[in-house]
Amino acid sequence: MLPETATPDTAPLPAPAPAARVDVSSLSLEALSRFVTEELGERSFRAGQVFRWIHQRGATSFEEMTDLSKALRAKLEARAEIVPLVKDLEQRSVDGTIKYRWKTRDGRYIESVYMPSADRKTLCVSTQVGCAMACGFCMTGTLGLKRNLTPGEIVAQVHAVNRAVRQLENLETYRPLSNLVFMGMGEPLHNFENLKTALSILQAEDGPNFSHRHITVSTVGLVPMIERFGRETDVKLAISLNASTDEQRSKTMPVNRKWNIEALLEACRKFPLRQGRRITFEYVLLQGFNDADEDAHRLVKLLKGIPAKVNLIPYNENPGLGFRTTMDERAEHFRDILCEGHVAAFIRQNRGRDIAGACGQLANRGGENPAETSQSPELP
Repeated sequence: MLPETATPDTAPLPAPAPAARVDVSSLSLEALSRFVTEELGERSFRAGQVFRWIHQRGATSFEEMTDLSKALRAKLEARAEIVPLVKDLEQRSVDGTIKYRWKTRDGRYIESVYMPSADRKTLCVSTQVGCAMACGFCMTGTLGLKRNLTPGEIVAQVHAVNRAVRQLENLETYRPLSNLVFMGMGEPLHNFENLKTALSILQAEDGPNFSHRHITVSTVGLVPMIERFGRETDVKLAISLNASTDEQRSKTMPVNRKWNIEALLEACRKFPLRQGRRITFEYVLLQGFNDADEDAHRLVKLLKGIPAKVNLIPYNENPGLGFRTTMDERAEHFRDILCEGHVAAFIRQNRGRDIAGACGQLANRGGENPAETSQSPELP
């Protein structure tokens, strides 16, 4: 016999679970338009207003969107969200570089690096928490991969630093940053779909409106993704090469065991380049490992027929990784051999070494725990 309070006709049904709110900061303008019209029942031009508030003005709440009605703002509060990044640490270098550490909603940490110079203001952006590539000279690789960043988290680094620079330098423009390099934590092409959405947001006229000429994406050499990257985006490509033989490269870059130098350079030869563009090859100089004259001569031969320039990067020494940096005189001699072989080559000035903000040094020191279990997804 059923108790009087729970008859078949009157027993209360469990309340439906509340629908998850949509992170509108991760949506392209097209996707945001669908959400606004189909889910909120609003006219499509409202999507452009919301998009501009988030991606031009850097709004972090719907309450800031003062040209939207209170009713629409209430709908957005109920059905949508802007997922935040919280500044956890800011470190300033003697050379003007600023490294920011951000805390994500789920307690992860990522870093991005602001590098001002006389003619540009560049931000080095992260695309993953940690990295699965495990390059032997890079501190980020010691973390392993924790997870991919969402498009909103990738773009939020740009918005947050734009706000910081605007306040720091007392500027009126919403977008003081001029250049973006995707060379921070993570392998960008390992998070390709989220990267592509983030690029569409960053290049949108109703967003930050960065030119394709001022965005560079670096990869360790995920060969199948290089072709997609060239077909589906229009920004510049940089290849982290760092060796002149497969034996060298496989010792320091495990990705080479799947796609060797020949396969990588063949993908570069097929890469669609806009007129006048070149592929940048990054070459970290490791003392006594890849900095001999023979390496330079081999590099000239490897790059023959590819519109290329080479950035030589004096290694930023990291504790426990076992490599030393090449001396200045040797680096200059290496560059001279490349130039004599008609390969444009430059020695990159490393920035932010004193705050562990230089190439290969981003490792959330004092933040993410390297011993934490990491994801190990399959490479494409």
